[in-house]
Amino acid sequence: MRRGERGRDRRFVAEHRGGVLRREDHRSLAAWAAACAGHVLGLFWDDPEDGRPFHAVRQAEGWARGEVSTGTVMRSAYGAHAAARTSVGAARAAARAAGHAAATSHMADHSLVAASYALQAVAQAGADVERERHWQHRTLPTAVRPLVLDLGADGVGEA
Repeated sequence: MRRGERGRDRRFVAEHRGGVLRREDHRSLAAWAAACAGHVLGLFWDDPEDGRPFHAVRQAEGWARGEVSTGTVMRSAYGAHAAARTSVGAARAAARAAGHAAATSHMADHSLVAASYALQAVAQAGADVERERHWQHRTLPTAVRPLVLDLGADGVGEA
């Protein structure tokens, strides 16, 4: 991997931060992360009174479309992570996926963590992880597909 400061793969560092990731690709990763989180959140989030993880996914989707500021999205990420801390099992992993989907607006490599937590949610629920992984790969935007799938055996990048 091409790592820069703080151990981050520079391919996931935005151009305006000194990396090589184009803005449109960063937004594509955010949209994909939100889709991954949203796909499992509806299945496993079990607290109808706490909408923070759903809010984080909506904010991430808005950021991907250029409608929401990074600061606003990051506040929703903190909320999703706070909700995760009060949950267990698949619900906790799904809320973490939502938090990392929102955090993708700040650092693009959070998209990989969102996808990974979504897979963890599926696994913790005893559902079909390979089916979810294939769904993630099918929904991965074409422009960022080589970037994500080139990562190897970390769980997300396996083709």
